[in-house]
Amino acid sequence: MQDVRELKLGVEGMSCTSCALNIEKTLANIPGITEVKVSFTDKSAAFKTESDVDISIIKKKIEAIGYKLVETKDRAVSEEKHLKKEKNRLLLAWLITIPLSLKMLGEMVFGYHIINHNVSFYIDIILAFLVIFIIGYPVVKTTLTSVKSLSFTMDSLIGIGTIAAYSTGILKLIGIEIANFAVVGAMIMSINFIGNYLKELATGRASQAIKALLELGAKNAHLITSKGIELEVSVDELILGNVVLVKPGEKIPIDGEIIEGETSVDESIATGESIPVDKQAGDKVIGATINHQGAIKMRVEKTGKETFLSRIIKLVEEAQGSKVPIQAFADKVTSYFVPIILLISLATFLFWFFFSREGQSILSIFASFIPWINTEMSVVSMALFASIATLVIACPCALGLATPTALMVGMGKGATSGILIRNGEAIQTSKSIDTVVFDKTGTITEGKPSVVDYKTSIDEKGFWQIAGSIEKLSEHPLARAVVKKANTIKVKFLKPEKFSAVSGKGISAKIDDKNYFVGSIKYFDEIKIDYDIFKKEINNALDSGHTVILAAEDKKCLGVVSVADELKTDSTMAIHDLQKLGIKTVVLTGDNKKAADAIAKHIGIDEVYAELLPENKIKIVKKLQNAGNVVAMVGDGINDAPALKQANVGIAIGTGTDIAIESADITLVSGSLTGVVKAIKLSRATFKKIRQNLFWAFFYNVIAIPLAVIGVLHPAIAELAMAFSSINVVGNSLRLKRVKLD
Repeated sequence: MQDVRELKLGVEGMSCTSCALNIEKTLANIPGITEVKVSFTDKSAAFKTESDVDISIIKKKIEAIGYKLVETKDRAVSEEKHLKKEKNRLLLAWLITIPLSLKMLGEMVFGYHIINHNVSFYIDIILAFLVIFIIGYPVVKTTLTSVKSLSFTMDSLIGIGTIAAYSTGILKLIGIEIANFAVVGAMIMSINFIGNYLKELATGRASQAIKALLELGAKNAHLITSKGIELEVSVDELILGNVVLVKPGEKIPIDGEIIEGETSVDESIATGESIPVDKQAGDKVIGATINHQGAIKMRVEKTGKETFLSRIIKLVEEAQGSKVPIQAFADKVTSYFVPIILLISLATFLFWFFFSREGQSILSIFASFIPWINTEMSVVSMALFASIATLVIACPCALGLATPTALMVGMGKGATSGILIRNGEAIQTSKSIDTVVFDKTGTITEGKPSVVDYKTSIDEKGFWQIAGSIEKLSEHPLARAVVKKANTIKVKFLKPEKFSAVSGKGISAKIDDKNYFVGSIKYFDEIKIDYDIFKKEINNALDSGHTVILAAEDKKCLGVVSVADELKTDSTMAIHDLQKLGIKTVVLTGDNKKAADAIAKHIGIDEVYAELLPENKIKIVKKLQNAGNVVAMVGDGINDAPALKQANVGIAIGTGTDIAIESADITLVSGSLTGVVKAIKLSRATFKKIRQNLFWAFFYNVIAIPLAVIGVLHPAIAELAMAFSSINVVGNSLRLKRVKLD
């Protein structure tokens, strides 16, 4: 079996989604190529090839149909050059077309002839030729190629329309009595250039999320050599294990771990959260985030494509190139639309040729208030006038742009808000979510035990000095919670002697010739230390599902500590906001029922399933789906991966395991549950824009095509309306950037 390569190349020359479909079809038919995905908005072609497939042959095949494949590293320069070409083409075309249009308007409306009629005719023919066939050569070339291969694009309609319009001038030149639409053809081509240029600008703005992400990274770093010398180097030169100094106010150059120093880091570019996060030795830091306060030394742990920023860029690129199910419908309509319009245009020509009298009687109704209607036009002239207008008005650019532009802007918005959406289908499904299922530990809670309550019969500082000093000798998570609490009270730790640990139960130690014990209720029962003085506090802790730790000096119980997996600060707000959106909330946990019920009651969860194994979680998700619910599963651990896959939409907490993130459709970079609310709001807003875009694209064609067929629309105005509809769709999509997710 041959090796398979994954390639992503830029595409030059696409003007619409029909172009993308044409390229996709051509690539799919090349032997050795699989899984083709061409994106018009991203101007890219992603595909897999067998290792022996010659890339130069692929490029030639694409060039044969009028497009060009360029290497990814050259894309930015290529796109900039293409935009400049489109701008120059636009300016040059209108430099010729404006005086032609003014001259035509003066002759048609005011009967004013600046120059001799015959000379004027030849000027029209020559200058219109320059606009259509020289400046507009790419459109004409694509049209001829599509006619030859019978694979039509939206450019085909413009090309055929302008060539047909220009042909009237040639027919008149050889003596056939017909109206001359050569200048109209030049106007159609020039208006098309306006639409193309504005679409290029708009789709460029739509893809700014990727460009912005690329610009976020630091360019240089302060490398500390093995001899302790500080050198300024390019970030690209860093390798695993390098030690880097990051000064206050600088960007952290690359992913790694702090080995010296304390600071606070602005991680908003990664998480969307504006509050800086405190960091110290042992904490991980992300490249492109900003070091606020202290100077730190960090060890490089990831480079190149493995860094957080690179992975985000890849995810966003893949997501923006993906398709939502509704887009498949739009693409299918578009693929049939162009040939159908060609047939309608031909039928329009035949109608006016054979039934011109009936057509003129319809036109006479509009003639009194529409200045360009001419009921005296010859049969052939009127047939061409109506059929050309039908061709250009029906160009389905707006239909093709409706979904991908909204998808691109929406996913870009998500990326800058700490919401990474892996595919377009998740956007469409998320809008319908009515049930959100949460794993408890590490998702709703912090995933590590903390002291939530305590009671002591002695001095508070003295109690925590004893408990902290003894638990400092243990690596147990509960012991670390006690030590952390002692640190917050700022006690001075003592040095215990004769330390002894009873696995899973407790610890005994000697301090200043006194015997101390710290451990569970079971441990105290075994060593027969009475704790009745704290019975009320113990029962309250157990009823809340908390873990109880007792401390004693000799046979006297000194206090009780209640330890629990603490709630994340924003869990309650997230649950409340989801319920305001009409979404049911469910928690699944392997923890005991008392602990689960206590947390659920505290934050307002609707349903609780406790003491579950991983396979039980997937069964609950299936049960909810079988009841007709659209389920989102939110989790962070390896044991959540099956349920994340089973759910209609899997949402991974970004602080969780890689396997959970890989199993999910959406990743919340910050780990904050408010991201779930934001993700659902974003999906609803994005899909709303897609529906608006599709409605106006269809509505525009339903209204405009019949008007063109009956001869009411002037071809130049038809082209102007077509260009405006495409720009309107892109502009509507760009408004997603202003959607508030908080």
